[in-house]
Amino acid sequence: MDDYKRQLHSIVVPVYESKSSLETLIKRIADTMHHMDVPFELILIDDGSKDGSFDEIKRLSAHNRFIRGARLSRNFGHQAALTVGLRESRGEFIAIIDDDMQDPPEILPLFFEQIYNGADVAYGIRRKRKENFITRFFYACFYKVLNYLSKIDIPYDSGDFCVMRRNVVDCMMQLNDAQPFLRGIRSWVGFHQVGVEYERSARVFGESGYNFRKYIELAVTGIVMFSSTPLYLATYIGLAVSIAAFSYALFLLLYWLIKPFDVPGFLSTILVVTLLGGIQLVTIGIIGLYISRLFDNTRKWPVAFVAERTDRDDK
Repeated sequence: MDDYKRQLHSIVVPVYESKSSLETLIKRIADTMHHMDVPFELILIDDGSKDGSFDEIKRLSAHNRFIRGARLSRNFGHQAALTVGLRESRGEFIAIIDDDMQDPPEILPLFFEQIYNGADVAYGIRRKRKENFITRFFYACFYKVLNYLSKIDIPYDSGDFCVMRRNVVDCMMQLNDAQPFLRGIRSWVGFHQVGVEYERSARVFGESGYNFRKYIELAVTGIVMFSSTPLYLATYIGLAVSIAAFSYALFLLLYWLIKPFDVPGFLSTILVVTLLGGIQLVTIGIIGLYISRLFDNTRKWPVAFVAERTDRDDK
């Protein structure tokens, strides 16, 4: 345990439109880490905030030597900011925590204790969420669908809140995905991972940077990144519809041979064409998602650009 206490601990925080709450957050994290009596650095990644968050980071950095800040050149998204923060980290143990304080910094010692006792990853499992019913419902659906479709097991109601060893982070950073889904990558790389239950707090400052559209995009990213099932599903649907259409055509032909009849067929033709057209468009859309992701990764563009840092030479 004493050896661990001499090693650097990194806490990575993605920041977006959080100027008013940063000082409170930093004080809570600092009090927690000072109480643990370990060397630590706090890495704040401003994801293109427009409320002066980075100015506040620079001000707080000038008064707290453990703070290192970086400002991205624009808003690249939560997962991109986290990825930059993990790459900027220097510690042997790396924690991820959001800037909204819904994940209490005071329980970080429980995560670090699991790491000290041999775990490679300690991730948070939300025992009780404070969000509304609709949000909780969509979260539950997302995890169930993702775990059903993918070949990895992402624990239900786990998020990015975690502590990892350096070797785990190094492995994760080898996966240069254009649209990273870090909690999925964390599960995919393996190692000894343990869950830590905690009660998530209600949001105190501001509003979430995630709207419904961003949650859907994150869900689609997770599914496309870790599952090829939608492609197989599209194939199966196409095959089933083709069999049904062929069977129906054969039935009509046999019926006509037995008892010839005149069929205007306008309504049935429109219905069949509409059905097949809709299925084709859905199938093309699914394939397009995978092609788009393949194209993004083929370009090998950086996940984000850092425009400015607060680092000083004497840090």
